[in-house]
Amino acid sequence: MVSAIRAAGLTMPVLMLSALTSVDDRIDGLKAGADDYLCKPFSFAELSARIEALVRRSERLGGEVPRTRLGVGDLEIDLLARSVHRAGRVIALGAREFNILEYLARHAGEVVTRTMMLEKIWNYHFDPGSNVVDVHIGRLRRKLEDGFPTPILHTVRGAGYRLSADN
Repeated sequence: MVSAIRAAGLTMPVLMLSALTSVDDRIDGLKAGADDYLCKPFSFAELSARIEALVRRSERLGGEVPRTRLGVGDLEIDLLARSVHRAGRVIALGAREFNILEYLARHAGEVVTRTMMLEKIWNYHFDPGSNVVDVHIGRLRRKLEDGFPTPILHTVRGAGYRLSADN
């Protein structure tokens, strides 16, 4: 898996957590592309310190540090906790709704087509001829906008959807 990440040209920091504790296993993990290797069992404090060190090192080298939070207007998405807040209010989403919202937030301000969502979220590489995207967008829109003064999820007629704090 790590070698596939590196082969794809991604430079994000990788910390390998493993129950394999021999020196050869650690060497194999590091040679495969991991930046650090931690054997189980481990202390949470050590894990946290190693993650902080990897992030510091990556920032110094100008590497890409994955974002764990996304925001659009008053909407905040925590990707690690898989939680969503709008204007400080918690919004409970199902797994598919969260995935749709994350995809829209990563493309905030851009028009995202139904085909793009079918491919990235449902892994369909064809149009099933159903309204599955529209149904999920409708549910997501109700959860994101009911009780709030301004819409955030916009329909772009004939094209798709756009997540934006602007109209």
